[in-house]
Amino acid sequence: MARQQVHSRQSGAPRTTKLSWPPQSVERRPKRVRPERLRRGDVVVAAVLTIALIAAGVLLWRSSPADGTTDRLAARPITGPPAAAGIPAGFVEAWRAPSSATVLPAVSGPAVITADGDTVSGRDAVTGTEEWSYRRDRALCTVASGFPNADGHRGLVLALYEGSTGFCSEMTALRPDTGARVAARNPDVVPGTELVADDTFVLATGERYLEVERSDLVKTLEYGAVIAPAQPGRQPRVGCAYGSSVLTARRVGVLERCPDDTTDRLTVLSPDPADAEKPEEDFSVLLPAEGATVVALTSDRAAVALPDPPRLQLLDRDGAEVGLVPLDVPEADLATDPPGKVPQLAIGPGSDGPIYWWTGSRTVALDPADLAPRWTLPDTLGPALPYGGGLLVPVPDGLQDVDARTGTVLRTIPVTRDDRTAPVRLAAAGRVVLEQRGSEVVALNPA
Repeated sequence: MARQQVHSRQSGAPRTTKLSWPPQSVERRPKRVRPERLRRGDVVVAAVLTIALIAAGVLLWRSSPADGTTDRLAARPITGPPAAAGIPAGFVEAWRAPSSATVLPAVSGPAVITADGDTVSGRDAVTGTEEWSYRRDRALCTVASGFPNADGHRGLVLALYEGSTGFCSEMTALRPDTGARVAARNPDVVPGTELVADDTFVLATGERYLEVERSDLVKTLEYGAVIAPAQPGRQPRVGCAYGSSVLTARRVGVLERCPDDTTDRLTVLSPDPADAEKPEEDFSVLLPAEGATVVALTSDRAAVALPDPPRLQLLDRDGAEVGLVPLDVPEADLATDPPGKVPQLAIGPGSDGPIYWWTGSRTVALDPADLAPRWTLPDTLGPALPYGGGLLVPVPDGLQDVDARTGTVLRTIPVTRDDRTAPVRLAAAGRVVLEQRGSEVVALNPA
């Protein structure tokens, strides 16, 4: 191709430029994309979402057991005292502590648990020294020990506090040896509830609603007047009031007084149905009288105390009557429901231990096989306590040493109390005997 000369108009001098063919491609810069402008509405929405997330976090924190909580863990795990080798010649008071939130001495693993006001304390059984404490900025409803065979814990301490709505709705499980928190749950029970636990379940009692939770605090049963049920119509009866309830042998027994029934009703339930919102009944039967009290359950028996005249009705696994036994008990003992809707019982050692029932003035030993009365002791202050291979029963003058087979009183060990006639609930932590006297726990060491 011929070369062309290009003359510069500025200088007038010729300048030769070589042109190539075909022309070389010209590199072009990508077009700059202008960033999208934020509108005022977008900024407002983002700010509102941020504030909502912060508020939700604060609300979650405020409603959790961590808020308003002061816990002091044990410097080293508590170790319990050795078991009693027998019943000693006497007892001496070792220590006492306020415990208005317990109905009987709470012994969990190696520790004695006291609970008063807003504080739960784990104490050394021998000295009473507070080794750990758990405190919240709200009142305690009740405290109990449960699940004595829990792996690694030798039981759990169950502390139930009032929630912000007035219900007893904040439960925390604590390790008895250190006070460390293990789990938490929000039940729906009302003040006045009591906690009754066995190896696997805990029952929260109530006048119109019962709730059962497993040892991991997962709810397994709700019964009665359920608050805002997810699926209405799943409860077998509505409008019933409950007189007393028990949890033993993985069965729940509840005494019901329903508006459509002419007498009281005994209902026995599974504590762990397939659906927690749909109770499963072993049976539900009308009783011969009003004013009854469910006393005890075994795997295939139920015992109900009936008034006017006092007698014990025995029922089989299906609710059929298999016995009606007279009770040597004053009529006044059966005139009212037991405190907290829970009969005052103590269970003997072993899987076939007798059941000791305090009626309000007398202690009755029930046979573990058929629940028939074995013997009755008059003028007692509470259930019996298996201790050191023998049996102790609280009486106004102290503790009676009783033959567990016959109910024969062998001797009375003197114990001085401020009120000689007030009820006494017994428990043992190794060789230490504990007495719940009203709102106080008193520890007695062998003399």
